Amino acid sequence: MDYKETAERILEYVGGPENVANVSHCATRLRLILKDESLADDDAIRALDGIPNVAHGSGQYQILVGINVPKLYERFQPLVSGSAAETAVAVDEGGSPVTKVFSAISAIFSPLLAPLAGSGVLRGLLILCTQLGWIAEGSSTYTILYSASMAVFYFLPVLLAVSAAKRFGANPYISALIGAALIYPDFLGLMGDVGNGAMGDFFGIPVVLMNYSSTVIPIILAIWVYSHLFKLLDSKVPEDLQLVVTPLVSLVVMVPLTMIVIGPIGVYGGELIAAGVNWLLGVSGMVAGAVVGGGWSVLVSVGMHWAVNPIMINNIAQNGMDYICPMTFACNFAVIGVALGVFLKAKDRDVKSFSLTGVITIVLSAIIEPTLFGLLVKNKRLFLAQIVAGAVGGAVLGLLQVHTTAFVFGSVVTFPAFISADMMNFVNAMIGLGISTVLGAVLGYAFCKKDEKLA
Repeated sequence: MDYKETAERILEYVGGPENVANVSHCATRLRLILKDESLADDDAIRALDGIPNVAHGSGQYQILVGINVPKLYERFQPLVSGSAAETAVAVDEGGSPVTKVFSAISAIFSPLLAPLAGSGVLRGLLILCTQLGWIAEGSSTYTILYSASMAVFYFLPVLLAVSAAKRFGANPYISALIGAALIYPDFLGLMGDVGNGAMGDFFGIPVVLMNYSSTVIPIILAIWVYSHLFKLLDSKVPEDLQLVVTPLVSLVVMVPLTMIVIGPIGVYGGELIAAGVNWLLGVSGMVAGAVVGGGWSVLVSVGMHWAVNPIMINNIAQNGMDYICPMTFACNFAVIGVALGVFLKAKDRDVKSFSLTGVITIVLSAIIEPTLFGLLVKNKRLFLAQIVAGAVGGAVLGLLQVHTTAFVFGSVVTFPAFISADMMNFVNAMIGLGISTVLGAVLGYAFCKKDEKLA
């Protein structure tokens, strides 16, 4: 793909830069908020090399690109903003508050997907090697690999601070310092043996002390607030004083404000949300698994799955495990099954090639969007087959209380995330995913027509 030419053509086909209110991207899609979506030519964009499909959802115009979407974004964003700015948003926001929230979550977490996934797989492999006796727990080798696998979670506030700053238009380096201050050893030491909820003070103002390592919500809220302060300082402080005054005021205001107000609200808010979701899972893991396993592809198709990802990340960071993530695997393996069923029955060479490519892509990378948009969304029978297979597999995973020890996307290469102290967890995961795959293949074969076409 010629990314520069493709970016220029996309901009032309969506109505030009004046019709683009916002641009961002997630793991596989270029996400645009258009002032008038009726000006966009869907068919012309789909005809471009390397663009499997477009989708409308959550108030966004989403262009499916694949894992190389950052390269296209790098060429597209300057055409809209006029400069290759660091911030993910260089133009005015548009859309509803809900749209803005989904767009923000997507932009903030997208850059962290690779380190989170890689660290998760490494953690699973380390657990396996320890259980097999290949690496002794507590040895220097173990400690080095454990540090490599867990650093992304410990320093999550710093990493999120940088990506949130780019999304909200704040200084990423000062934002990183705000995140780092929250996990500075001397600050954590103020809690003593009490832990979360210990009390301190700041010039006589009570401070509820918290361990912000591995937290998600507090730093995102803090950088959102800081972005407004940063823009105010940037506009009011004389240019010759900005080098000192802007960072000084930023740190003096934001670090105490975060520790006194924003941080505790974020921690308790995040714990409340996670507790609510986990309570529902506890009431009926089978029902929850059916809903997530069957409905995940629907959320993915409209880009709303990003609202659930932070809950899974928070569960992993705080509890070391998560029950929602395996249910998303059920969806992916149902897609694999349906695509395999189509491959086995369809006679059209293009359909067989596309479905087999989809199977390989998901097995290796967990990217379901090409198959989802290119094959399933267009065919209600096949989409229903995938939903049913995902729901059944998810229900089994929920019933067996399968969990992952890392936040990963559903593929064969991320199976190590199912490895834990209870080896039956891995076995049960294979049972649930096997059911999703086999049932998906059977239904896909049954619902696919021999003369099935891609168009």
